[in-house]
Amino acid sequence: MSPSILSIQNLTKTYVDKLQALKNINLEIHRGEIFALLGPNGAGKTTLINAICGIVNPRGGKILVDGFDVIKDFRMTRSLIGLVPQELTTDVFETVWDTVNFSRGLFGKSPDHAYVEQTLKQLSLWDKKNNKIMTLSGGMKRRVMIAKALSHEPRVLFLDEPTAGVDVSLRKDMWDKVRALKETGVTIILTTHYLDEAEEMADRIAVINHGEIIVTEKKTALMKELGRKLLTLDLKSPLKAVPVPLNRWKLSLNAEGTQLIYTYDSTKDDNGIAELLSGLSAAGIHYKDIHTDQSSLEEIFIQLVKPT
Repeated sequence: MSPSILSIQNLTKTYVDKLQALKNINLEIHRGEIFALLGPNGAGKTTLINAICGIVNPRGGKILVDGFDVIKDFRMTRSLIGLVPQELTTDVFETVWDTVNFSRGLFGKSPDHAYVEQTLKQLSLWDKKNNKIMTLSGGMKRRVMIAKALSHEPRVLFLDEPTAGVDVSLRKDMWDKVRALKETGVTIILTTHYLDEAEEMADRIAVINHGEIIVTEKKTALMKELGRKLLTLDLKSPLKAVPVPLNRWKLSLNAEGTQLIYTYDSTKDDNGIAELLSGLSAAGIHYKDIHTDQSSLEEIFIQLVKPT
């Protein structure tokens, strides 16, 4: 059995206005992982998802879902995929129970009330099963969308901005639900504008920009390879400016003059910290505390997609 449940090979897509939305995309997504697809608006995320789900036809390349071609074997691949779109699109006058069961039937699945019950309980929707969709909060409606996408027992689940418009506490609860889905063996592909969400949840991350995959890497490796660390020194006495002898370290001074900040590459053996501390001592600058901070994924993302 292939370790990849989703294989994308040399995928291209050009729209009628000659906009090349996807440029030679190659991507392997592993079974049972949470994979985050990040990129600015217009980067190609939605086009890529729609191509995989059979909503748009690519111009070239191949997409395999569990070994099945999305064009030649479209019935099989669509049964293997669940999609939760960003927009809340469901019948507001139906009950939670009816809408999820109806979605299962659309894929030709025979009724399985035990499976639907398990899915609703997993998403903390069981006590709302007889409620009409229109009576639910935004966060609950989002969960119903996930339940609908899971109704036909897919092996791959796309979550397009799953926590958009959901408050912080509900977002964290949603993360827990998604992790629980992963434990059942479902492969999850996540798009999000909340980079802390990707940093919190993803096993691997791909960044797409202008229709091209810029980088695909394990989250921890990406943070290590592209991350910068900040060394912050809390000074005993404030400074008005960084002394000239210390300019070689390109230090920055906070507005109050009470902290010196040194940015360094954590992957280098010689990060310059020892020499910096010696230089501070020689300049008669004393500090009372020292601490480091790792760059966030958001800072790395900005670094990757900034114009060249």
